[in-house]
Amino acid sequence: MISLSVPMGTGLTSQAERAQVPHQQAKEHAFRVSNIDQNNDAEKLKYLITPERRALLNTIRYAEGTWKEGKDLGYRTMFGGGVFKDLSRHPDRVVVNLYSSAAAGAYQFIPTTWMVVAKELNLPNFQPQHQDQAALHLANKRGALKEIDNIGLTRSAMARLAPEWASFPNLTGRSSYGQPVKSHTELAKFYTSNLRLLQQQA
Repeated sequence: MISLSVPMGTGLTSQAERAQVPHQQAKEHAFRVSNIDQNNDAEKLKYLITPERRALLNTIRYAEGTWKEGKDLGYRTMFGGGVFKDLSRHPDRVVVNLYSSAAAGAYQFIPTTWMVVAKELNLPNFQPQHQDQAALHLANKRGALKEIDNIGLTRSAMARLAPEWASFPNLTGRSSYGQPVKSHTELAKFYTSNLRLLQQQA
């Protein structure tokens, strides 16, 4: 799993207390299609990045506090809001900020999750396109990707993602790990608005 919230002293890492990002509606975020978005021609990646999938990825980033107005900086963000430079690998650096966590990247992967997914997908480094692939792979393994591809980010899809990202609500609207969570309505609104922008730019 990616998200796991455990107080310090338990021996487990946590990413519960991320840097707080002021709430803004999705339409206020200027989305920039990065040049890393469609590298499928340059290398063989398992998951094609469609507008629906990019909107999902952006929504996960929004929920996890790494959206950064669509800038690539989110891919270099550590737990607590710090930034790392080396994308050759997961930084695997524990940060203490009320809680302790080694979560990093746009989707706040903890090192063990990254190691498993990187091995499954044969990802050579922590570059943005590989972080995207890993996040989609986790969504697919949870059974949410097909549903989102077909009908969008539904409440049931969010609930499937909740065990991976604690900022996503389960069916009752709560985090699976008892940490701060975005509402179904807020995430659906961001997803819909972001998808509309992406479709207009396609």
